[in-house]
Amino acid sequence: MRIPYVPNPPEPASDEEAAIVERIQARRAPRPLQPLDLALLHSPPVADGWNSFLGAVRTRTSLAADLREIAVSRVAVVNRAWYEWMHHTPLAEQAGVSKTGMNDVVRRETPLELLSSSGSGAPVPVPVPEDLTEKQWLVACYTDEMTRNVQVKDETFARLKEVFTDREIVEITATIACYNCVSRFLVALDVGEKNGVGPDAAH
Repeated sequence: MRIPYVPNPPEPASDEEAAIVERIQARRAPRPLQPLDLALLHSPPVADGWNSFLGAVRTRTSLAADLREIAVSRVAVVNRAWYEWMHHTPLAEQAGVSKTGMNDVVRRETPLELLSSSGSGAPVPVPVPEDLTEKQWLVACYTDEMTRNVQVKDETFARLKEVFTDREIVEITATIACYNCVSRFLVALDVGEKNGVGPDAAH
């Protein structure tokens, strides 16, 4: 961590800050505060808004847990946010994503593409990897494209529209955007001291 964590337990300077700490503790329960919380609590208002946003993305959308965790884990790979990867890969596997799918596809550090160029130059669909479902593969590719390029190809979005509802697309997009924010904060400050360990470190 490039700056010191706040004390644990935190030492709020006002009743308002104490209420913020309580809200974060309530969302984390029964787990203790995490290094990310102890970094964010240098700015209690930021920590409070972050807690509310992350709480909604993690627990109040209609998305299946496997899709949410694939999106989070793929963001972690693209941005090399290994603290994020270590926390969310087990959650993806608990949600039903195969270990092989996680290791051989989601963890792949080269770009994921829904379409590839044929010999004639016309794009052709890339087969869905056997270790992921079609929905999991679509989310992984959409996450990759949105994280690397920000702009998403019309062809990619058209495939999403064939499979997901408008609400699901908004929630998938918000999840990807949210965890890009998380990963950039984690990596810039080296929260959890994991930047240099890579994806194979124990978690």
